[in-house]
Amino acid sequence: MMFARKRVTAVAALAVAAAVALSGCASTGGDDGGDSGGDGNLAITFLPKNLGNPYFDTSSKGGKAAVEEFGGTFAEVGPAEATPDAQVSYINTATQQGVGALVVSANDPKAICDALNEARDAGVKVVTFDSDTNPECRDVFINQADSEGIAKVQVDQIAEQIGGAGEIAILSASANATNQNAWIDLMEDYLVSDYPDITLVETVYGDDDDQTSFDKTAALLQTHPDLKGIISPTTVGIAAAARYLSTSDYKGKVSLTGLGTPNQMREYVEDGTVTSFALWNPEDLGYLAAFAAQALIEGDITGEKGDTFTAGDLGEYTVGDDGVVLLGDPFVFDADNIGEFDF
Repeated sequence: MMFARKRVTAVAALAVAAAVALSGCASTGGDDGGDSGGDGNLAITFLPKNLGNPYFDTSSKGGKAAVEEFGGTFAEVGPAEATPDAQVSYINTATQQGVGALVVSANDPKAICDALNEARDAGVKVVTFDSDTNPECRDVFINQADSEGIAKVQVDQIAEQIGGAGEIAILSASANATNQNAWIDLMEDYLVSDYPDITLVETVYGDDDDQTSFDKTAALLQTHPDLKGIISPTTVGIAAAARYLSTSDYKGKVSLTGLGTPNQMREYVEDGTVTSFALWNPEDLGYLAAFAAQALIEGDITGEKGDTFTAGDLGEYTVGDDGVVLLGDPFVFDADNIGEFDF
């Protein structure tokens, strides 16, 4: 995990409404980023899976910081709910506005492809981050960490916490989330190969909604009375599951790990509900994605394997197979180190 830049001091405020955020985003100046520098159109719009999600608030904070560093114009738009088709209208509007680049975390690998390719045909560069589309729908994908590493760290944590044996379940985000599904497939393989005494009894989906994830946690525990652990590879899900466990009779009896942010999970680590969890720095993820967008706009990279670019304080990155740029390795947070981080 890369913490090359200063720590985030607070989770960003909720994004403004789409119409306001897009207004004037293709201009040469604006309140969010000043004049676009260089010869390219450095108006960059971030489109997360949904607004009001602390994880994406933080990644957008990093994106905005990067855009301000290289003199572009930053905007953020997105749906209230992370559903497959919800992002299409925002992509179309940004294309009509004439932005230089879209930075997108996809709710579905296929549902937004036509809209993204129409944007590309209009000259808009497309960077995906966090959750990818099909490769033919974008220029570059900023991968938060190697999928194998993400799967392994979560399985290793739950195995350690439950003593290497017993029933576990997975509380995921949406059923169509490309990143979640890739990690789950690898987790299933890793459980079979390395932890034959652990049984995955069910995978459920909270749709990255707090209340839905909370209710799914309750249902899992009622359906599987011998459940020993839950893996939730989504920041919304793990926080909701921890909230349920912390006030229930299952606290201390059912282990929980997955992917979360320190500020979300601190109270649950400190009160003993959660032993450890993992993540990367989402601010760095957004920061890197914005610099990749700049590099595409200015022609420094095309998305071909071997292309290199410099991402501000994070240093130099190289484009790998299928246009993928890797941020770094996941990091494990626990009671010994969680106080050192603020995001």
